[in-house]
Amino acid sequence: MNLLIFLIPVALGLGLLGLGAFLWSLKTGQYEDPEGAAARILDNDDEPL
Repeated sequence: MNLLIFLIPVALGLGLLGLGAFLWSLKTGQYEDPEGAAARILDNDDEPL
């Protein structure tokens, strides 16, 4: 039972840390252009000089 007193706050803290990281990624624009990377992979940049 004493272990739960330690594990519950640790689990809540990790959950809040993950939520904070997700909200930070939204704020900094990490999800602004989801189609850009998919389109860039199709571009042929290996043209001979």
